[in-house]
Amino acid sequence: MSSLQELCSGLPLRPLPENRGRWAGVPHAPVRTPDLSPAEEQLALRNALRYFPPDVQKLLAQEFAQELRQFGHIYMYRFCPSIEMRAYPIDQYPCRTRAAAAIMHMIMNNLDPAVAQFPQELVTYGGNGQVFSNWAQFWLTMSYLSKMTEEQTLVMYSGHPLGLFPSSPGAPRLVITNGMVIPNYSSRAEYEKLFALGVTMYGQMTAGSYCYIGPQGIVHGTVLTVLNAGRRYLGIEDLAGKVFVTSGLGGMSGAQAKAAAIVGCIGVIAEVDKSALVKRHRQGWLMEVTDSLDHCIVRLREARKKKEVLSLGYHGNVVDLWERLVHELDTTGELLVDLGSDQTSCHNPFNGGYYPVQLSFSEAQSLMSSNPAAFKNLVQESLRRHVSAINRLAQEKFFFWDYGNAFLLEAQRAGADVEKKGANKTEFRYPSYVQHIMGDIFSQGFGPFRWVCTSGDPQDLAVTDHLATSVLEKAIADGVKASVKLQYMDNIRWIREAAKHQLVVGSQARILYSDQKGRVAIAVAINQAIASGKIKAPVVLSRDHHDVSGTDSPFRETSNIYDGSAFCADMAVQNFVGDACRGATWVALHNGGGVGWGEVINGGFGLVLDGTSQAEQKARMMLGWDVSNGVARRCWSGNPKAYEIICQTMQENSGLVVTLPHEVADEQVIQRALRP
Repeated sequence: MSSLQELCSGLPLRPLPENRGRWAGVPHAPVRTPDLSPAEEQLALRNALRYFPPDVQKLLAQEFAQELRQFGHIYMYRFCPSIEMRAYPIDQYPCRTRAAAAIMHMIMNNLDPAVAQFPQELVTYGGNGQVFSNWAQFWLTMSYLSKMTEEQTLVMYSGHPLGLFPSSPGAPRLVITNGMVIPNYSSRAEYEKLFALGVTMYGQMTAGSYCYIGPQGIVHGTVLTVLNAGRRYLGIEDLAGKVFVTSGLGGMSGAQAKAAAIVGCIGVIAEVDKSALVKRHRQGWLMEVTDSLDHCIVRLREARKKKEVLSLGYHGNVVDLWERLVHELDTTGELLVDLGSDQTSCHNPFNGGYYPVQLSFSEAQSLMSSNPAAFKNLVQESLRRHVSAINRLAQEKFFFWDYGNAFLLEAQRAGADVEKKGANKTEFRYPSYVQHIMGDIFSQGFGPFRWVCTSGDPQDLAVTDHLATSVLEKAIADGVKASVKLQYMDNIRWIREAAKHQLVVGSQARILYSDQKGRVAIAVAINQAIASGKIKAPVVLSRDHHDVSGTDSPFRETSNIYDGSAFCADMAVQNFVGDACRGATWVALHNGGGVGWGEVINGGFGLVLDGTSQAEQKARMMLGWDVSNGVARRCWSGNPKAYEIICQTMQENSGLVVTLPHEVADEQVIQRALRP
């Protein structure tokens, strides 16, 4: 096994490592079908070989050509490291700066097989969320980080480390862009070609920005979503005996079972890939598993009657599950489900993100590569059946929402009945969870704030949990509005439940939803604890890009923007630039994420707290902008809650001056002005 010192010494060339090919016993990414011309195949090979000196190119050219034709991409399996891939304690990395070591800690966490969906293909989650495009890029990036000083910045072009450039101590140590393709060429077909050529990459949100913390993040988001769905749709706080049906147990969607247990409901989650289902069951995130629809229905009835907390994994296609629930309704009159959604990687429906009900898992994987057109037709037929079953259940007291995975968008493209009459093009028959459930939370400045203890010590995480809880409890005691208090209380409950449910997978990380005040206060408290020695090593602050101002996504994060700017990406770009100007340790800007390539622009950051006064100042400056940028944008889109929050923030911060919109125009005045 190689050491961290060897991992940071550059590409291993003399001798070359043994080519062990694809590993057995770990999940692998589906075969890609980029449909390259002979000239494009030559270009892809030329681009891959440019990382290597001439004396090894002859051998590697044959291997890389075979990978390209067999798997649709050059991953460079020979260079997949033999080291145990995980987030090592920060002091073990051979670096000249703590910031660089923290970044290495985060990169290796993203590629940890316990965390990553397809670790050998460098995919963290979502079916195609890459950390790097190939393993040569990984080795070179680690080498650059080990050499980096406080007066250099590493520049990353879609997985490719361009190099270390002169900079200043106050500038970001790392600037990442992923998938910045000219808009007219940002199509799915073009992406497959460009990725195969090795010139662009789909970093999802937190995969290609090195900020993923395992499925804990989506557990938390799902907990809040289901809690607030119960409040909005069912009018209840206690979800005991209520049934939530959804799909997906791989990558981020694997969190749904644990979220169901935490909120105290009955969760039934369908999954076609047995390895993903078994993984969650072994982790203890699924209480029970079955491949029998009959057994599913029996357990549902039992659990509903006893108000039992249950997470049940169904090994099969979710369309079969939905259609069986329709059958039970039509034959017995009994509605067995209350809430429903979908967490397949439907942003990537034709390359492993969604499996059609007509085929087994293995049959689908085979057809996907052998006949992509036939596979696409079956996926779209399956989506129509999927929606038809949901529509039938929704005629009763059943509530469905789109979980921001492009499910309704792809269903619409497939010809499914999801139209909402008189709606704009970002609305469907069923709402996005941002529109109905989380939109007001974002408008109040609440979003997925997270941190990672780079010591790797669970005790450090326990200290941060206590600090965060104390900060939120103090804020409540000092007096906050009822709506803010509700969110703080939900997150205090979350922290306590997270510790009990052992949600750490990979790095010692925690997530909670907080507003600007809470984020700054928690960051300051953590930084002071590092300075005093209560926390042993630096802590990395980050967030999901799925936040108040990180992402412009008209079918998810900004689906409740109704001023006509939902398809504009100024906010995410300004977020990226603004965070860089205010002290972020690294920043990232991506095309794609969540709902798919070409559908989103999102920005993210990492900020290293090291106990210094400079770190505290950066946290105060940067976290303020990171939240206020999005709240101000929502204020201008006509959201009264955002208007109220930005006004309050202006009163509390003498350095903030924002032009506010006037009263909403009188509709009668507008109608009279536009009369013929």
